[in-house]
Amino acid sequence: MKEKCPLCTDSADFFYKDTQTYYQCKTCDGIFVKKEELKDASSEKERYELHSDDPSDIGYRRFVSPITSSILDEFNAEDKGLDFGSGRSCIVSSILKEENYNIVDYDPFFHVYPEFLEEKYDYISSCEVIEHFYNPYKEFKLLRSMLSQNSKMYIMTQPYTENIDFGSWYYKNDVTHVFFYTQRTFEWIKKEFNFTSVNVGKRLIVFAVV
Repeated sequence: MKEKCPLCTDSADFFYKDTQTYYQCKTCDGIFVKKEELKDASSEKERYELHSDDPSDIGYRRFVSPITSSILDEFNAEDKGLDFGSGRSCIVSSILKEENYNIVDYDPFFHVYPEFLEEKYDYISSCEVIEHFYNPYKEFKLLRSMLSQNSKMYIMTQPYTENIDFGSWYYKNDVTHVFFYTQRTFEWIKKEFNFTSVNVGKRLIVFAVV
């Protein structure tokens, strides 16, 4: 069985099946859910509405701290930022705005401001978002187009590595997690979209444009 990869468009091989069917691309190494099994927009939104993340919750603030701490260390309040896929609660921007940072929110379900997608930014944050991309090529092309020179994009997700047992992996059990990335996938994205560098950590991935 073969499936077209939604990131690099190459042919991908069957990888795993339980409640959903997964394929892995030999070119970009991405793992993704079969297109016909993706949820519709209303079902997807219903799932996101179950999230109870509160900007004042210490646990959630700690969870997003790899992004917020990096931005506070590397940019200043005058720099222009975007939180892409902010969700209802906008935790990242809420924390940064406490320090008077200039950041706006965009979310395709809860904060739909298409005009923000026409701007250029010094930094973009995207926390637990890219694993939800149905069309990752389109989304990364958009994100790259919004970055200024000397900018960074901070992403949080759980990369897949070969020492993870995919069948029991908690991260794939969220049905809205439909695309998973490896080190090779991020390197492919770096090259394809002309990022200067990419640093892949345990959960934080940082793309830079110099």
